Amino acid sequence: MQYPNKTIKEGEPDKTIVLAIQNRLMELGFGSFEGTGVFGSKTKAVVKQFQATHRDDMGNALEVDGKVGAITWAVLFGTVSVPASIDAPNIMLTQAIQIARSQVGVMEDPPGSNRGAEVNKYLHSVDCPPGSYWCAGFVYWCFKEAARNLNRENPLYKTGGCLMHWNNSQGKKIRGAEAANNPSLVKPGQVFIIDHGSGMGHTGIIEKAEGGFIHTIEGNSNPTGSSNGIGVFQLQRKIVKINKGFIEYN
Repeated sequence: MQYPNKTIKEGEPDKTIVLAIQNRLMELGFGSFEGTGVFGSKTKAVVKQFQATHRDDMGNALEVDGKVGAITWAVLFGTVSVPASIDAPNIMLTQAIQIARSQVGVMEDPPGSNRGAEVNKYLHSVDCPPGSYWCAGFVYWCFKEAARNLNRENPLYKTGGCLMHWNNSQGKKIRGAEAANNPSLVKPGQVFIIDHGSGMGHTGIIEKAEGGFIHTIEGNSNPTGSSNGIGVFQLQRKIVKINKGFIEYN
């Protein structure tokens, strides 16, 4: 059964979906249901039991919340039940991904300085001095180069601030909560934005989306995905953890 593009939780009105979850849990040796298709406290408890004893395809423990989102669904029914999004929806985004890939491995010089020949180039593209945070500058520069290759204007708002980008973008915005419920909205080439609070954030470009995860290319990060890191890395993140949202450009 294919993922219905919404989080299934206690009180879910669609009995067909609930029955599918209950039957699958019983097939795997979890719980015993009467076949009513009611997602009540018992079903929630059994889902939690399943989550507590399973890991996702990336080897991460499932979040034990009693809700069946895209990641838990993929573990229950198989990753093919949550369709992957591999191709960008337009040539602009395809080009931006290619430019971003060409920068993977760029490192600050010295590490931890927010400086270096390439890093300074990203910062210069958004009129920020060397030593500034540069994740947003990296994203802007990638799209700037993609636009130049296509002989058109860069569609991104020019800024070194992640939240400033979100607030002023003219692109199509998908809020984090909306994407968490319907991960099919998340596409390669979109820009993700995380809000860390107090005006701070982090951003990067999506390479592909699958099974509730995004594969990203991020500047000013590190292998663990933290902000203000030391280079350009290919990383993986859960869609549900992108709290601000996604922006898609044409």
